[in-house]
Amino acid sequence: MNLNFSGTVNVFRLLVKPSLCLPHATVSTFNEIPSPFGRAFESSGKKVGIKAIVLDKDDCFAYPDTNEIYPAYTERFRQLQEEYPGRRLLIVSNTAGATSYDRDGRLAKELEIATGVSVLAHRVKKPGCGDEIMTYFKSHPEVGVTHPSQVAIVGDRLMTDMMLANMMGSWGLWIQDGVKPLNKKSLFSKLEQRLGPFLMARGFQAPNPQSPFE
Repeated sequence: MNLNFSGTVNVFRLLVKPSLCLPHATVSTFNEIPSPFGRAFESSGKKVGIKAIVLDKDDCFAYPDTNEIYPAYTERFRQLQEEYPGRRLLIVSNTAGATSYDRDGRLAKELEIATGVSVLAHRVKKPGCGDEIMTYFKSHPEVGVTHPSQVAIVGDRLMTDMMLANMMGSWGLWIQDGVKPLNKKSLFSKLEQRLGPFLMARGFQAPNPQSPFE
């Protein structure tokens, strides 16, 4: 069983601040991620300098419970690797690399081999692993990340991926439809499909990340 204590605890933050689960930009599927990547956030009216991207795996670029790129997304995935080479692209999953689930790191290693992208080994699951993500980037100074506002989180879940982005002070890009058909998604995923538009229609907006120069 893949329990998420971090998700359970942090969801109560939404009672006080519902906007924490909202994205700064939304696309339907991984293939709709714009190129160059920064165009996704043009509507924010701010100059966005994204130096690194954190990718979710399941129902983002891979079919859930598989460790390979969904075939239809392979070309866009490789383009993103060219735009953000080396350690500027990082996979953070609540399955592969989550040490409470992937205890021997086998899933993370399989995913790294399949994608050519580093997979973060993290103790705390999303949305609570922001410190571990920043520690990773700061341990690789060649990436150039010195502040969370220079990082974008891409994923299909509002209460894990987008909440992670907002708790960190990063940018969040929501993959709204993902790979798995809606009628096969989990109850929580189906709930989020309604929750996001409901909140945004009532004027809630994701908090804008503040750069260290503002």
